[in-house]
Amino acid sequence: MSVPLLAATAAGIGALPEAGAAGFLDRLLPGDGPWELEIGFGKGRFLLASAAARPQTRWLGIEVAGEYFRLAAGRASRRRLANVALLRGEALYLLAAVLPAGFARRVHVYFPDPWPKARHLRRRLFSAASVDLLLAALAPGGELCFATDFLDYGHEVEAILRAAPGVAVERLAGGWPEGPRTNYEAKYEREGRPIVRLIARPEGAPSLHPDGAREVLVALCRPAAGEDAPA
Repeated sequence: MSVPLLAATAAGIGALPEAGAAGFLDRLLPGDGPWELEIGFGKGRFLLASAAARPQTRWLGIEVAGEYFRLAAGRASRRRLANVALLRGEALYLLAAVLPAGFARRVHVYFPDPWPKARHLRRRLFSAASVDLLLAALAPGGELCFATDFLDYGHEVEAILRAAPGVAVERLAGGWPEGPRTNYEAKYEREGRPIVRLIARPEGAPSLHPDGAREVLVALCRPAAGEDAPA
């Protein structure tokens, strides 16, 4: 991995401890509350506001951009949010090799990079190959919430989720009940830009790709012919 793995909690920022070891999440953020995961939390608007509003829930965030990771970590520290843990790293790597399966009550993905150029499509978070990793993070009865203003990508994600066995997909006609969840969403709503919002609910425990998480990750990270090498 070219991006160093870091963790931020109320205790500060440091190397991710015991990554992948049994029970390491509970040691990272002790407690018995349910987990919710946000992938690509950016400046942390949704995650930090949700953590403050629901202190009994443990919130885990993943962000690859170091600037945003440190910005959100500082905000969480100043607000004394003891129920927040933030990870800096590549989301698919963390899902495949570090985080336990079935730990999250909800997975939130809002306005991920759509990678619109054809040669970069394999870098998208959602694909037919990666959807198992995302769904496998959910506990039984959990749900995945997704939003994007890039309509082609939104339609593709909806098709991928609907093709996954045993997954019920709801497309919201309007916004979230509590209003915009991210800065991007608030901006796009003011501009009148259309947004695709989805909620996916596996009917049972999601099954992982038969090749296993690590093999899926290797396939996703292998550059295709003519594709730029990852930066």
